Amino acid sequence: MNKHDPLSSVMTDLASANGLPNAHYIDPQTFEEEKRSVLFANWSGIGFGKDIPNHGDAKPVEFLGMPLLMVRDSEGEIGVFQNTCRHRGMILVDEPKNIRGTIRCPYHSWCYGLNGELRAAPHVGGPGQNKHEKMDFSKLSLIRIRSYVWRDVVFVNIDGTAPEFEEVHGELMERWKEFEQPMHHGGEGASVKLELTANWKLAVENYCESYHLPWVHPGLNSYSRLEDHYNINELGKYSGQGTLVYSQFKGDNGETLADFENLSEKWHEGAEYIVVYPNVLLGVQRDHGFAFVLEPVSCEKTVEHIELYYVKTPEDAPEHASLRAQNAALWKAVFEEDVFVVEGMQKGRHGVLFDGGRFSPAMDGPTHCFHHWVASQISKGRAAE
Repeated sequence: MNKHDPLSSVMTDLASANGLPNAHYIDPQTFEEEKRSVLFANWSGIGFGKDIPNHGDAKPVEFLGMPLLMVRDSEGEIGVFQNTCRHRGMILVDEPKNIRGTIRCPYHSWCYGLNGELRAAPHVGGPGQNKHEKMDFSKLSLIRIRSYVWRDVVFVNIDGTAPEFEEVHGELMERWKEFEQPMHHGGEGASVKLELTANWKLAVENYCESYHLPWVHPGLNSYSRLEDHYNINELGKYSGQGTLVYSQFKGDNGETLADFENLSEKWHEGAEYIVVYPNVLLGVQRDHGFAFVLEPVSCEKTVEHIELYYVKTPEDAPEHASLRAQNAALWKAVFEEDVFVVEGMQKGRHGVLFDGGRFSPAMDGPTHCFHHWVASQISKGRAAE
């Protein structure tokens, strides 16, 4: 592995800093290092609460090769477990389902409660003997993964070493505290899945800056111009962009979606789009929000899972069906416009003489913040080895 120090090029002085070297985008060994030090060591997004809405719902998720299981228990709380039986390592759940009783291993029928506790191990002590004096069930629960749900995104800290989620992201949660109120998935048509031939970080970098709007999103830029945007540069915490001219989507007769309640004047025509490091992209507007979970499949492949949320459920606001559909179509078009530049940057990273690139001191602050954070996590991981 190339043991370059990424912080040596990704300095805090934006005017003289380079971006992350090519290896962070095209080298499988560097990808493995990032898997441990960036994605497993921090609060990474793996899915959405809307995918397990009912008590007993379970959904298997593979995150960087690790089998996980999201479960909504009998109290309505979401838990995440390693999707592996404690007996012989069999996968427990291989497709989304509702579990009415226990999580049963299909191999030898060991059974676990929705809280992960081992409830039964048939014949473990011999035929007809379901207990054994040397088997302590209390020590054989499913391995629980630290998890936290915010804005319907299910975050996990795989290695268990990160500070509490509220401590890590408390400042961002405070920034958006006005949006801490019920929101509901937009239902059919409110989900977008994009498969990218690119490293996951390039999707982050493109999302968090507005510099590219005039050329990549000419339609969006026609009413939310580059000069109407501002950078959000919180070094070591989060980064992104905001706009001062968000305009509600209107129907043919001037009708609009319902607004979130009691928002301050800032949000009447403002909106923000921020990266929750490492792999979750969030957007808030007065009448809806959205969330991306970036799934790093491999060094050069990423899947974007995107969901849109509203103040009211589709069932409670059937009169807004057309507005939701048009709003979703607009955003889907914007998201798809980014694909060619993200994939184009990935191709460009195979240029062996590329040095990580130079940043515009005025326009690239959000991307630089993200690069610096990634480099810091890698240096931290190496120091712990």
